[in-house]
Amino acid sequence: MTDTVPGPDGQPRCRWCAAAPEFFAYHDTEWGFPVSDDVRLFEKLCLEGFQSGLSWRTILAKRENFRAAFHGFDYHRVARYTGRDVDRLLNDAGIVRHRGKIEAAINNAQRARELVDEHGSLAAFFWGFEPPTHALAAPQTASQSAASVALSKALKKQGWQFVGPTTVYAFMQAMGLINDHAEGCVTRAEVARVRRDFVRPGQAGGVSRS
Repeated sequence: MTDTVPGPDGQPRCRWCAAAPEFFAYHDTEWGFPVSDDVRLFEKLCLEGFQSGLSWRTILAKRENFRAAFHGFDYHRVARYTGRDVDRLLNDAGIVRHRGKIEAAINNAQRARELVDEHGSLAAFFWGFEPPTHALAAPQTASQSAASVALSKALKKQGWQFVGPTTVYAFMQAMGLINDHAEGCVTRAEVARVRRDFVRPGQAGGVSRS
C-alpha cells in the first residue's frame, strides 16, 4: 500500500485524505502549515480533546458549530464561562455534548491565560517544543513522540486536561510543529517551504503564516 492517494487534481496526497472528500481541502490548506495565532492554537488543542474516542471527520463537520458555541475559542471569554454556559453547551446538538470535555475546555482556557502571563503567548510556549528534524520519525509512522510526551507533561503540570501525548502529537502535526506529510505528498514540499520561512515566536525576520 502506498502512502498517498490521488487528489481531485490527480496529484498525490496523504492517504488519510481518502477517508472523506472534505479532507482534501483541510489537508491542502491547513494541516501541517505552521500556526502562530494563539486563538487558533487554543482552538485546535480543544478540538483534539473533543476528538478523543471519535473521528476527526466528526469534529471537522462540527467545527463551525464549535466555533459559534465557544465564541470563536476566545480563551479569555471561555475562561469566564460559568455553570450556565456548561448547561448551554450540553444542550447544543451541534457540538459533542460531553460534560468532561466541555469542562476541560473551560479549565484549559483558564490555564491558557496563566500560560500567556508566564510566557507571553501560547505560541511562544508551544513552539518551544518544536522537535529538531533529526528527532522525527518517518512521516505518519508514529502516534506520539518524545516532544509530544514532553509537551503533554508540561501542560498537565500547568493543570491542562485532555492533553495526553497522542492528542498533543496530533495537535503538533496539524499546527505545523512538524511536517508529517507523506514523502510523496504534493503538499509536503509546500509545507516545508512555509516552515522554512516561518517566524518562530520570539524571532525576527522571515514570513509568518498564522
